[in-house]
This record gives sequence, C-alpha cells and structure tokens, in this order.
Amino acid sequence: MIHKKILIFSFLFFTALAFYAQKERVEYLPTFDKKRIHYGFYLGLNNNGYKLNFTNDIPDLDNANIIVNTTAGFNVGLIGDLRLHENLNLRFEPGLMTNSKTINYNHLMGDDGVREVNSTFLHMPLLLKFSTDRHKNIRPYVLGGLSYDFNFSSEEDGDDNSQGQFRTTSSNFMYEVGVGIDIYLYFFKFSPSIRGIFAINNELVNDNDPNSQWTAPINHLGTRGVFISLAFE
Repeated sequence: MIHKKILIFSFLFFTALAFYAQKERVEYLPTFDKKRIHYGFYLGLNNNGYKLNFTNDIPDLDNANIIVNTTAGFNVGLIGDLRLHENLNLRFEPGLMTNSKTINYNHLMGDDGVREVNSTFLHMPLLLKFSTDRHKNIRPYVLGGLSYDFNFSSEEDGDDNSQGQFRTTSSNFMYEVGVGIDIYLYFFKFSPSIRGIFAINNELVNDNDPNSQWTAPINHLGTRGVFISLAFE
C-alpha cells in the first residue's frame, strides 16, 4: 500500500512541477537539445518483485503456495545521451539497483517457509527515447530498451535451499518501458519518469535435489517491477 502512495504522490508532484514550468514565460536552456552528446545522473526508487510460473509435473507439490513480498529499493547511476534526431535519442544509463524480497512458502513450516533475497544489481540499460516537440519548458517522452543486469548477490554457485540459501542467476537480461517528462529549469534539465522492468530469462537456480520443495514447484522466476527515476542533465 505504501508503494502505491509513493507513486501517487510522485505523479501529483511531477504534474504540479510541469504545470509550473509550462506557465513560466521565460524559456530556460533554449539550446540544450541541440547538443550532440550530453551527460547526467539519476536517482530513484524501485519496487521490484518476482513473477512466478508454477509447474504441475510433481504431484506431491501440487499444493505449493508461494508468495513474494517486496520492499522499496534504490537506484543510482550515470547518463550518457546521444542525439540521433530532433525527437530521438539513444541513452546509456549504467548504475546500481538494490532491493530486497521475502519469499513465503506457505506450504512449509517454520524457517523452511521463508527465504530472504537481498539483491544488488549492476544495471546497464540501452534505451531509445522518443520525445515530443518542446512546449515552453516541458517536453513529454516515452522510452524503452534492453538491459544487462549482473546480480552481485545471486549466490549462484553457493549452497542451495537445503542450507537455507535461495539462489538466482548472476547474469540476466531485462527489457523496460516508461514515460516521463523533461522539465527545463534555470540551471539544468530535470527529467522524472516512471518505468516498468521485466526479466527475459529465467533467474531461478534449481536446488541440487530435483524434487526440492523450494524450487521444484517453480517453472520460471523473473524480475518484474516498477521504478521512479529522477534524472538531472
């Protein structure tokens, strides 16, 4: 519930800021978008969880009940922007993304029924940004692309769930889509956006036991979430 409140508040705040910028009579940074290359940085919040697909190949585990709970995490990184066309830019936004999840195995008892997954990713997206024409001090846009994510906390080659460790793959590929708005201020361009991120590959590393009560019920596990990015360029 708190994550929804953050999203709603952020949307209202950005809308108010864009409305204020649109009302300004002075056009700030009039030549900013004529640069071939420019740089910046971003900060953000994410709420990334897992989407699970279950398997029915093991009759003894048909009653598996698995729920993933998430907590808000943080994003921080750099921006490199290449202008390809008046309304099209190619962006590289390498950074770090942290978050934590709790996987509840409701069909298991005690400590066996809970796994804490804390993740720190090197997030390297390559994105295309499609912008409208500028109107005064605002410019809406949509963007999308692919990313390579390296999970420093995956424990891919470590102990499995029999020793209390839930494992995921280290190297992952994602795609992301989003919408945002460029707001031209006196000294810099502020660009808030809301994005969705979706895993392409299966991130689950199965336990050594093929009938494991933790991993055998799961056919596919992939990151799925939303994040708010605040870019300063």
